[in-house]
Amino acid sequence: MSRSTFTSSLLAAASLIHSTSQAADFHQNPYTLVYEGAITHNEPGQVQIHPVTYTLNGLTIAANVYTPPGYDPSKRYPTLVVAHPNGGVKEQVAGLYAQRLAQAGHITITADAAYQGASGGLPRNVDKPSLRIEDIHGMADYITRYPGTDASRLGLLGICGGGGYALAAAQTDKRFKSVATLSMFNSGRVRRNGYADSARDTVSQRLQQASDARAQEAAGGEVRYAGDANLSDEQIASLPFDLYRQGYAYYWKTHAHPNSTFRYTQSSLLDLMRWDATDHIDLITQPLLMIAGSKADSLYMSQEALPKATGTQDKALFLIDGATHIETYWVPRYVDAALKQLTAFFARTL
Repeated sequence: MSRSTFTSSLLAAASLIHSTSQAADFHQNPYTLVYEGAITHNEPGQVQIHPVTYTLNGLTIAANVYTPPGYDPSKRYPTLVVAHPNGGVKEQVAGLYAQRLAQAGHITITADAAYQGASGGLPRNVDKPSLRIEDIHGMADYITRYPGTDASRLGLLGICGGGGYALAAAQTDKRFKSVATLSMFNSGRVRRNGYADSARDTVSQRLQQASDARAQEAAGGEVRYAGDANLSDEQIASLPFDLYRQGYAYYWKTHAHPNSTFRYTQSSLLDLMRWDATDHIDLITQPLLMIAGSKADSLYMSQEALPKATGTQDKALFLIDGATHIETYWVPRYVDAALKQLTAFFARTL
């Protein structure tokens, strides 16, 4: 990287940190929400938040349910499940979109993945596709029994890694009448090939490391983790991709939450690296909307996934002009653009 490029990246990261730091301190919110405009207390006639827990496969899952303005449990409302990004928790971008979609008239739920966030499970930060997909099924199990939900009008929104898992869940779970993704991240492909397919030459080496990590766990040894880092602002600015530079700023600085981490068990790679979000994507028969930033360096994942969804003719890719991947999480004009598409899509399909 040239000195001028490095300086520009550093300034961009610093600008991101400075511009949002006032709106995203979990200490200042009774629900530890870290997004701009987050609920601080429930007011009559407004969107309300309801922290809940439920049991999924023997584990306690921590979730937030959002109810729309004027919520009446005797009525029936279109309902949405919102799956959070890799390393994210329900108090970050998933909560923002859940709250805004509740404002548009939906009952919404977003939950911390099993083994992650405030949900149960040991060892911590296991990150396997089968578990993340089961989390989505579990949210549907819970929310369709919540007072006021209309199970016949159930939709699904997945963000980043949650978008890849949403594609997988919707393939077989036909309770979901439509599915949308925002900045979809194909976790299996990236863990296998590297971001932008930049690490194909180290697949065998990384699989051996994952195998060794599992063997160590099975023998009662210390759990090994990948994705752990403690980077300075300069190190963040020097990362090779916008997603990583802006992701570190978002998750570690501007929208940091103590339950959020990039860390995952290294043995999870045994499952992640043999999985792909587009496997059997032709089983999606529901309407499908994929949303991504036009400048996102993750855009290739959505562009390549959509044509493979041959089981539905009601499908589209909407590009948010000028947005990068992480900017769709918090920049007001980009969030508004995404929500305009999402509310119209779910109004039509639910």
